[in-house]
Order: sequence, then C-alpha cells, then structure tokens
Amino acid sequence: MISKIINKKEQENLTPEAVLQDLLEGNKRFVDNAQLKRDLSAQKKDATSGQYPKAIVLSCVDSRVPLETVTDQGIGDIFVARVAGNIENEDILGSMEYACKVAGSKLIVVLGHEKCGAVSAACDDVKLGNITTLLEKIKPAIHATQDIEGERNSSNADFVERVVEKNVQLTVERIREKSTILKDMEDTGEIKIVGGVYSLNSGTINLI
Repeated sequence: MISKIINKKEQENLTPEAVLQDLLEGNKRFVDNAQLKRDLSAQKKDATSGQYPKAIVLSCVDSRVPLETVTDQGIGDIFVARVAGNIENEDILGSMEYACKVAGSKLIVVLGHEKCGAVSAACDDVKLGNITTLLEKIKPAIHATQDIEGERNSSNADFVERVVEKNVQLTVERIREKSTILKDMEDTGEIKIVGGVYSLNSGTINLI
C-alpha cells in the first residue's frame, strides 16, 4: 500500500528514461487490471507539504482517457494539461516550463488518442464558435498527412488515425521550437520530450 507521494530527493534521482519507463509500466498494469494499491487519503495529506511530480502529460480533454488512471499514477505523481486535440499554446508551454524548470519534472509526454473527436472535426472543417480557432491548430497535421487512400475527412478512419499521429508529432516539434527553455533542457539531458497515442480499444499507450 503506497501512502506517501514522491519527494524531492526521489524526483532528483530519477532520469527521464526511468520516468518514461515508469509510465509505460503503469500503463501495462492498467491494461492488465493490476494497478498498485494506494492509500489516497494518506497521499492527500502527505501532498499538503509540497509536490515533486515526475512528468507532465499533455492530453486531449476526452473523458475516456483519464491520465492518472491509464498510467496508474497516484496523487503528486504527474502534472496533467488537457485541451481538445492535445495542441500546445502559450499557456500550455508556460505550464510545461513551470513543471520542468521550476518543479523539477523529468519528462514531457504529448498523448493523442484513437478516434479523437477534435481531430475528426478538424478533418471535416467544422466551424463553430471558439472551436473553429482551436481546430485551426490541428490543420497543419491534416495538410502534412499525405499518401493516404480514400476521403480526407472523418469518414475515413485510417486518415483520421494518421492525422492523430501527425498531430502529436507536430506538437512535439512545436514545443521544441517555441520554448528555448524546454529545448535546452532536453539538449542537456535534463528532460525528455516524447509523443504517444492511446488506444481506446486496448488501453495501450504506443510511443511514436
């Protein structure tokens, strides 16, 4: 039974590679229905003295992808930033810079997911209030997805899945381009920035 949250010394001793492996192992436990036992009440109390998360995960708002659950993490283990289509913006980048440069996190994960509604809407060029502006940020992934058979809209499941992957890849690239802080930290080995896609069917996270 885990009753304590990660402390500063434990966080400092972690490597980006070890944190990534920890999240992937947690995902396997989730898939196998073998999650660790946690005393969340005790963890909640322990967390009042501070936080030293291992990673920050940028994911979609989709309710079917609860991050702490699918990576089998407890209170204080990870920062989570969520926005439809898992796209970056100034606020997200600032949150990542805080997580890594200030709070000591070792890993950034951009996590897309299978059958993403935001990606499907972007593929269909949906126009609706502020959603329109958000979907524009996904359009570069649509334009970069070539050599695909069939319709280039949400009726083509293969096309949507390819755009989901490309959107993750481009988001990772833009994080490096738009944040010199995070790029420098990655270049010096302080952090790692990776992308992945979550399968709604299997529950598995696959790195890309």
